[in-house]
Parts: sequence; C-alpha cells; structure tokens
Amino acid sequence: MKVSIIPEKCIACGLCQTYSNLFDYQDDGIVKFTDSNDSSKTISETDKDAILAVKSCPTKALTIQ
Repeated sequence: MKVSIIPEKCIACGLCQTYSNLFDYQDDGIVKFTDSNDSSKTISETDKDAILAVKSCPTKALTIQ
C-alpha cells in the first residue's frame, strides 16, 4: 500500500501523529513522514495504525492506494 502526503491540504491538527508514529511534523506544523522528506511511502497492509491515521485525516491531506 502506498501512503501519500498532500502538504497543501494539511491543517496541522495532529491526528495522524496521534494514531501512528509513521508521521511527524515539519517546523511549520505540516505533516511529513518521520524518517524521510518524501511525499509518499509504501507501508504494509497490516499497519493498522497508519491506515487509521490516513482515514482520520479531516482534510484528506493523507491518501492511501
């Protein structure tokens, strides 16, 4: 599964980081991946925390394919 970040949609609400340690924030509060500055990352289908974080994003700044 591929998770993508659309930083223009992020409102820095904090839900994604609350649900999954896959996510962190840049200095300006916009979401990023904890271990990279890439805009997308492949995750395991069993990573339920990351999937919940993506589904919980109120602005759809996170997508999953």
